[in-house]
Amino acid sequence: MCAGAPLLVHFRAVSPQKLGQHFLTDAAWRERIARAIRVDGGVWLEIGAGHGEMTALLATRARKVIAVELDRRLAARLRDVVSGFGNVEIVEGDILTLDLGKLAQGENFSAYGNLPYYITSPILRRLFDYADRVAAIHTVVQLEVARRIVAQPGCRDYGYLSVLAQWYSRPELALRILPGAFRPRPKVASALVSLRLPGACASVHVADEHEFLHFIKECFAQKRKMLRNNLRARLGARTEQIICEAELKPEVRAEQLSISQFAEVFRLLRVKESV
Repeated sequence: MCAGAPLLVHFRAVSPQKLGQHFLTDAAWRERIARAIRVDGGVWLEIGAGHGEMTALLATRARKVIAVELDRRLAARLRDVVSGFGNVEIVEGDILTLDLGKLAQGENFSAYGNLPYYITSPILRRLFDYADRVAAIHTVVQLEVARRIVAQPGCRDYGYLSVLAQWYSRPELALRILPGAFRPRPKVASALVSLRLPGACASVHVADEHEFLHFIKECFAQKRKMLRNNLRARLGARTEQIICEAELKPEVRAEQLSISQFAEVFRLLRVKESV
């Protein structure tokens, strides 16, 4: 999975009222974020342009900015905000249904977005669909979500979102952002997470990536249960044998497994199911 020059596209999946969006109005924080995500030319995707708080700043540093906005009124305002820039394209539409490859015109790109909690996972999954074109994803989310994205095995925050993000990327918590940076002021802390591609998928082989990620969901179906209990409905009496062959403890839980260990269990599972 290779990444090239970044592209900036800005999008919103639904209206800001429905999303409960908090706009990044503090200029000093915007500058800190711009430095942290290293906007230095290339094509960028900005997620959730809103009132254009970051759009103009990004446009001064990116070769091209594509701002995707669902709300027509906000899109119209954005056109006024960036009217002095020749490298910004405003696109009205839903990021979850748009053809990002077509928007980027076949170029590799990076993405930035200030995301509400409940839509973070769907947007990340959508971006990972274009993993061969994405250099990096930088997202502002609630701190608790950021912790889940970067969590390591053995941590209570480690779950399906952690494995999904780390399969495709190398995430890091880049900045903690105070509530006062936003309007309206959120009740929780936020953070900037940087996900640079590729992730574990570059070194860990699985026979079917889509099936592997579905298997990961099964493993975390009831997170506090032991792995064997989550997999028994699928594997029956073979469950304990597979866990033993993978050299795991019988009482192991999904939250304790590394991605390479998941891959080994998945390999053994496919072998048993093919017999």
